[in-house]
Amino acid sequence: MTWHPPHRHFVRVAWAAVLLAAVVIVFGGFVRLSNAGLSCPDWPTCYGKAAWPVHGHEIDAANEAFPDRAVETHKAWREQFHRHIAAGLGLLVLSLALLAARTRPAGLLQVLVPVAAIAVAIPLYMRGAHVWSAALTLGGELALLTTALRWNNQDFARLATLTLAMIVFQATLGLWTVSWLLKPIVVMGHLLGGLTTFSLLLYMAWKATPGRALSSGDADRLRRLTVVGLALLAVQIALGGWTSSNYAALACGVDYPKCLGAWVPEMNFREAFVLWRGIGVDYEGGVLDGAARAAIQWTHRWFAWLVAGHLAVLAWRLARSPGLGLWAGLLATGLVAQISLGIANVLLGLPLWVATAHLGGGLLLLAVLISLLARLRLPAFVASSQSG
Repeated sequence: MTWHPPHRHFVRVAWAAVLLAAVVIVFGGFVRLSNAGLSCPDWPTCYGKAAWPVHGHEIDAANEAFPDRAVETHKAWREQFHRHIAAGLGLLVLSLALLAARTRPAGLLQVLVPVAAIAVAIPLYMRGAHVWSAALTLGGELALLTTALRWNNQDFARLATLTLAMIVFQATLGLWTVSWLLKPIVVMGHLLGGLTTFSLLLYMAWKATPGRALSSGDADRLRRLTVVGLALLAVQIALGGWTSSNYAALACGVDYPKCLGAWVPEMNFREAFVLWRGIGVDYEGGVLDGAARAAIQWTHRWFAWLVAGHLAVLAWRLARSPGLGLWAGLLATGLVAQISLGIANVLLGLPLWVATAHLGGGLLLLAVLISLLARLRLPAFVASSQSG
């Protein structure tokens, strides 16, 4: 299928959204890892403000209004700034959806009406009308998904609208992260949702870029290896999110490759991977015992080597394919860096900059795999596309 950008600025907006999505994800990881995830107890405001309390009288008023969560200004700005840049990303994605829908019959209305409903849901939530807010959000989301599935991808309408729906779901997960007190399944889902949004945007940006194809006679095999690599990497990222959200990063101490001095320490897998524990529990600091956290950390460590082995094979295959040496180098470099950062996280006791860089490393690996999936083509396909 030939993809046709619907507007001359579409590709520029798409790449801007890719870059901003990367910033949102990495900064979000920084917020989470610096224990600032609940530093704004309300949503979408922070202690009732569009920004955050700074001056003494604002902090006093915020502490009086939210007595269970004292203001920590050095953390609150991180959480609220993250929300603002995420909102900026939402506007870029909305722009992409509108650009893609503009040539469709009533296309702009099919995007704008659900978005307007979702926008109305936000002040309703803030005023306590949670049922009406949820109904409008769900209705708007279903309308976007229905519209996207009815459209095709030739002019990016389906993909752009699906990405917009993903942004709406991400905002909902951000709300639940606060209201459900860092519930691990929500925190992990929020991470995976952010990476899914980034992947959709990157794939769309490459598809809109002229001359994007990477020609290889081994393209079919490389694409299959890439798809398997993406699946494995997704599981590993989910495990990483589960490790972080359950505060299990140092469950094995600063011991590597052993865990608590043993290759197979005492572990509690039954408790380690319970996804739902009800609502109302404050998960800040974690609720699992040491054996359950050790099971999570141990699983994350050893699954990482399975992922690394597969990606190493893919890098080797890329290096053997003419013209793909740069991508082989990017994948191999990202893989070595990610393994090194993961080990450093443990040995150095989880420094904030190393943990944040580890998230960035996972994002780099994901970007390489999505780029390969979007660009790899057989020579005959590339020739026919250029002639057309």
